Amino acid sequence: MGKGQGEGDKIASPSDTNSKRLLVQSINSLFPTLLHAARRGGGTPYPKLTLVTTYVGDIMVSKNNDPEHEQDKNDLVDAERRQFLVTTTCVLGGIGALCALTPFVASWLPSAKAQAEGAPVQVDLSKLEPGEQAIVEWRGKPVWIIRRTQEMLQRLTTNSTSLRDPHSLTAQQPHYAKNEYRSINPEYLVLIGICTHLGCSPKYKPNLGDLGPNWPGGFFCPCHGSTFDLSGRVFKDVPAPINLEVPPYYFIDEHTIVIGEERD
Repeated sequence: MGKGQGEGDKIASPSDTNSKRLLVQSINSLFPTLLHAARRGGGTPYPKLTLVTTYVGDIMVSKNNDPEHEQDKNDLVDAERRQFLVTTTCVLGGIGALCALTPFVASWLPSAKAQAEGAPVQVDLSKLEPGEQAIVEWRGKPVWIIRRTQEMLQRLTTNSTSLRDPHSLTAQQPHYAKNEYRSINPEYLVLIGICTHLGCSPKYKPNLGDLGPNWPGGFFCPCHGSTFDLSGRVFKDVPAPINLEVPPYYFIDEHTIVIGEERD
């Protein structure tokens, strides 16, 4: 017994190795013969197989070299590759479609200018004299602010029979402006300056007699002759069907108004 070798250690002799190799060669030579005999015996044809048996050290290794078996393995690999390519293509296509869609979605969003035009407008009324008209823009529309005199307010109580909707039954104003003056503060009238007939802009005609001896003062549309009193209520027998619109608004203080928003 050599040095460093235990009693349990075994070393394969050359004769053992040669015997195992002869066994491998015998199996390789006999397998085709047995397979041929089985086929000639009338049994079910076997697939073409090639059994390759090799010897690695003390271990005998066999593997199937059937071409169809190899083809199945190749087909499986190809299928996995195709699936990977299809999945990758779908993902990349989805990303591309999303990128292409982004500019269109962005185009639907309001621009900064559009947002600014729709924002509430704050107006200082401290310099507006009695009887004068101020015009501001909100949402691209002209908004009139009239500072009415006491005489103007008195006229509003005398012409109700000549008006189409003197009590503002048609919803052309917020609930807080559904009154004889169509305003929060009777002194200040706030209207959208667009005729309710075809969208023209009426003219401010506040003085008695401006449109004839019976004219009480108000607004006149030169496009088709519609007329409105100093509360924006439409007169009878004119093309405009309803009163002028009162926008939402509120007072911050006695002389400052915010148009386009209501106070909570």
